[in-house]
Amino acid sequence: MRIDPFVIAIALSIVIAFFFPQLGAADSIVPIETISSIGISLIFFFYGLKLSTEAIRSGLKNWKLHVVVQFTTFVLFPLLVLAFYPLAKDTSYEILWLSMLFLAALPSTVSSSVVMVSLAKGNVPAAIFNASISGIIGIMLTPLWLTPFIQQTDIPIDFSDIYAQLATEIILPLAVGLLMRKYWGEFARKNSRGLSLFDKSIILLIIYKSFVHSFEEKIFESVSILELVLMTGIVIALFFLVYGLTGWIGKRLHFNREDHITAQFCGSKKSLVHGTVFSKALFGQSSIIGLILLPLMIFHAFQILIISVLASRMGKGVEGNEKEL
Repeated sequence: MRIDPFVIAIALSIVIAFFFPQLGAADSIVPIETISSIGISLIFFFYGLKLSTEAIRSGLKNWKLHVVVQFTTFVLFPLLVLAFYPLAKDTSYEILWLSMLFLAALPSTVSSSVVMVSLAKGNVPAAIFNASISGIIGIMLTPLWLTPFIQQTDIPIDFSDIYAQLATEIILPLAVGLLMRKYWGEFARKNSRGLSLFDKSIILLIIYKSFVHSFEEKIFESVSILELVLMTGIVIALFFLVYGLTGWIGKRLHFNREDHITAQFCGSKKSLVHGTVFSKALFGQSSIIGLILLPLMIFHAFQILIISVLASRMGKGVEGNEKEL
């Protein structure tokens, strides 16, 4: 298994932020904040253009599968983290716990979920539907999970600005993209690879800026190596717990093989795209953004690795059975 180039690029962005913070500094001549804001709007505009009406229509029929995926993504995931809030409340671990809740409350991934489901020979139309609708639901639900706990911290946040930014940078561009899909949808689909590279470039820019700010404020000095190892272990354990519970729910509901794969792959993944965007909207210029994004980046790298292995094995298993027949 080769390492995903995007995971390597994320690591390089953090290293560059540490050794070359000049471009992301507050007095930089490069308007990274403005560039990233425009980039976020374009990401969701193109996202609206690429939404498939046919996939949404066909997906609506399989409502049990959709309920399981969205329940796992937006209810089960956050509740598992929420259960540990009493242990973290009013301690030095509260910000780390908040970063875990942020990870848990995010939507599922879009492109990688669909690719992995396809590789494993799962229900691809249902994967497209759930991955697409998850991003839209997340615009509403992710801030609802986070805002009560952000209010209890010392982070200076104006919540009216949060929802104004969500509306102008995410909801409005998404709506415009949906309206313009009739005219530019084919262009977006034909150039999906180029648009994916654009999405990743904006994500890397946001990560660079976030970590420059965090390094400037020395936010990571409060995190020990032991805490980092512990965080990695918790992130991996959380993934396997949700993956296992989603599979158990699928068995209880008697999902066929294709739906079972889609439920587990879509319900156990989290979107780095939405995470970087929502962190900027929810935490503004706060120096803790780098720390908030840390569990998500660990989770992102791990989910790509493990799901790639699982999908490859499942797909080869189906191909082997087909050859025998």
